[in-house]
Amino acid sequence: MSKELAKAYEPQEVEGRIYDFWMKGGYFHAEVDPKKKPYTIVIPPPNITGILHMGHAFNQTVMDTLTRYHRMAGYNTVWIPGTDHAGIATQIVVERKLEKQGIDYKSLTREQLIEKVWEWQQFSGGTILNQMRRIGDSVDWDRTYFTMDEKLSKVVIETFVRLYEEGLIYRGNRLVNW
Repeated sequence: MSKELAKAYEPQEVEGRIYDFWMKGGYFHAEVDPKKKPYTIVIPPPNITGILHMGHAFNQTVMDTLTRYHRMAGYNTVWIPGTDHAGIATQIVVERKLEKQGIDYKSLTREQLIEKVWEWQQFSGGTILNQMRRIGDSVDWDRTYFTMDEKLSKVVIETFVRLYEEGLIYRGNRLVNW
């Protein structure tokens, strides 16, 4: 007896099971192998002020395709995931959230406000990373970063200081829109 083909594709019946299989098999984890030519993508991290949108999905589909191609072609391949704190935008989101709770953000210490940003990161950043899992991104989840992680913050500060000292960036009075 043959099964009837469903009238509509039901991704939740198939995709979660396949992704779990890939994760358990460690297929996205990159091992350092000096004999192989390296191929790396560091995801332009989506900021934690919202959720992924169609532009992210398109961008990540392209990166996923390139990553999987190079992995199959025998490269030492890694796709590094992460999220961005988007400082000013996230502070506004957190301030509005606190305002709804009847809390004036100015009454908090810097450390307390940073703690609230980390709480928001757990909520929103977690949503974004789960969305990436649901669309099947083949990133190395063991290498997930958030731009406020201590290690990254130190590197960012060192980089900006070095670029400033080399005259490659400067402090000015104009806003630059990229």
